[in-house]
Amino acid sequence: MAADAAEEIRGTAHGTAPVPLSVLDLVTVGAGRTATEALRTGVDIARLAEARGFHRYWVAEHHSMPGVASSSPAVILAHLAAHTERVRLGSGGVMLPNHAPLVIAEQFGTLEAMAPGRVDLGLGRAPGTDGATAAALRRTDRLNEGADDFPQQLAELIRFLDDDFPDGHPYSRIHAVPGPVQGTSPGGVQSTHRPPVWLLGSSGFSARLAGTLGLPFAFAHHFSAQNTVPALELYRDSFRPSAVLDAPYALIGVSALATDDEKEARRQGLAAALNMVRLRTGRPGLVPAPEEAEAYDFSPMEEEFVQSWNANVIHGTADEVRTGLDDLQKRTGADELMITANAHGGDVRLRSYELIADAYGLPTA
Repeated sequence: MAADAAEEIRGTAHGTAPVPLSVLDLVTVGAGRTATEALRTGVDIARLAEARGFHRYWVAEHHSMPGVASSSPAVILAHLAAHTERVRLGSGGVMLPNHAPLVIAEQFGTLEAMAPGRVDLGLGRAPGTDGATAAALRRTDRLNEGADDFPQQLAELIRFLDDDFPDGHPYSRIHAVPGPVQGTSPGGVQSTHRPPVWLLGSSGFSARLAGTLGLPFAFAHHFSAQNTVPALELYRDSFRPSAVLDAPYALIGVSALATDDEKEARRQGLAAALNMVRLRTGRPGLVPAPEEAEAYDFSPMEEEFVQSWNANVIHGTADEVRTGLDDLQKRTGADELMITANAHGGDVRLRSYELIADAYGLPTA
């Protein structure tokens, strides 16, 4: 699997982009819009990503957030697989402590059978929600246990994906299906290939673990910018060559929005920041329209948060966004930039990816 996995992980930069560009779609739902519309926009963005040479399109697991319709990444990815042919599809990520490893292996084995050779399995250790919702998901209030057991859960999941529990192990006769067992059974013709595993993080824990295991690493710069450079350095310093990679490979998630004029970018950015204010203060809702954000009376503390949040968002005209992305890549040394466009309307998000693709001269077909 080594050569195939490394080839799938390491994308190709197109046009004048310094590194491969990819998409992280939170499938956001704006006020006055529906989840159906948001999911349709996801299809449009995935098709655009495929046509314009973005390397991959990921969705992230979130729960109990009215403005984010991505609670079931595997379901969304199956839908996208039916509407695309080449772009890599994956999770950024599935939150491993929320699920039994066997269930994830079965889901992503199914996705691999639907879209052979173009599925990524990105894994996180956070719940992707608040504590009460995490307790409801996991049917337990012992939430720290799941995070602390992450390395063990990861090892178990990889065993299920590879179908290689040793003889005598309690799970040695259990197989994730679809999966390698179908290719090694008498008469089996199915490929034993399985999706490459990525570790996701916003601090040093997963960075160190990914490096130690020789796995690719994705860092959430878009909401933990102060930790980006230290985490990437820790990943690279910890890296040990593996059957998957012979050298480190790290992407970073970047919040970036390009619009046809700078004023509109600021308006959309204010709306996205108000959405984060409400989320961080326990009032999650639909993404507000720019008009609502402009009329909102921000408290001094909220104003400070908005300024801090937007300082890490690259927004403006296409040329301004390209310059910001180039500078960020140089500063971090990221091997890939995964762009998430936060805006009220799906049309604005779709247009942003078009503008960024044009700014870098990405392929048009």
